[in-house]
Amino acid sequence: MIEINNVSMVFAKKGLGKVDINDGFRALDNVSISIPDGCIYGFLGSNGAGKSTLLRMMCGVYRTEQGSVKIDGEDVFDNPSAKSKIFFVNDETVQYAKFTLDGLAKYYASYYEDFSFEIYERLVKQLQLPRNKRMSEFSKGMKRQAVVIIGLSCNTKYLLLDEAFDGLDPAMRRFIKQLIINELIDRQATMVVSSHNIVEINELCDRAMLIHQGQMIFADEIDNIKSGFGKIQLARKSGAVTPEELKNVGLDVMQYSVMGSVAQAVVRGSETDITGKLGAFGCEISEFIPLTLEEIFIYELEARGYGSNIIN
Repeated sequence: MIEINNVSMVFAKKGLGKVDINDGFRALDNVSISIPDGCIYGFLGSNGAGKSTLLRMMCGVYRTEQGSVKIDGEDVFDNPSAKSKIFFVNDETVQYAKFTLDGLAKYYASYYEDFSFEIYERLVKQLQLPRNKRMSEFSKGMKRQAVVIIGLSCNTKYLLLDEAFDGLDPAMRRFIKQLIINELIDRQATMVVSSHNIVEINELCDRAMLIHQGQMIFADEIDNIKSGFGKIQLARKSGAVTPEELKNVGLDVMQYSVMGSVAQAVVRGSETDITGKLGAFGCEISEFIPLTLEEIFIYELEARGYGSNIIN
């Protein structure tokens, strides 16, 4: 299990190193999350929300300035035992430019005791990548495929991917995702993946969290997240239901709009709780519509003013 408890990270305003926790740019602000073994966990967030920073803390690249990150009960920073259980697929591949694929495999095999050349040979054969060509000559998509091959071959308990499917065409994205899932299921491993593709997270993951400006918005099983929001449409001859009326019956309104006598609102809460409160308005038409994970992402960020300054 990966346990992240009350983690904060602050960077100097001009990028000149770490600073006091109360100064500089706050990339993470008291984030706590538990990632159980054997799941696929999705990290969602706005641009610059702190997803990549959190992933780097989870694999021990950054030291926690506040709180802790533990892998199977061990602090991960400066701990070879904990780090040996993790492979991190970075969103950058420039560091591999001088390697050939075979050279990269030998390099990582020298660090990971459980590196499997059997898995490596099988995946290279499946993806048909050139083995003795420098990765600087690979396309962006080929580099992604190569690093995923290495990550799976390292045979770790935890695989962390930061925008790992970026640069892949739709057919290859689907193939790579299925390849990863098959490999992880075989050894009951855990995957954490960050992505701006919310539909992909919804299809791929059991659980997800949303982070914005370094703060956790929610973290739960995806089915539980989606069951906690809804859109309602209410039509009343005597006049549209107002936001004040919705709030007076205890509904947590995130967004409201009206057209004539028809009111529409996005609210937090379960379907049972929401629909149970709608009878108070005497509406001729009352409808509850479930939200997709993408809609929840948009409404949660809009409720926090994300993008409003650009629109204005």
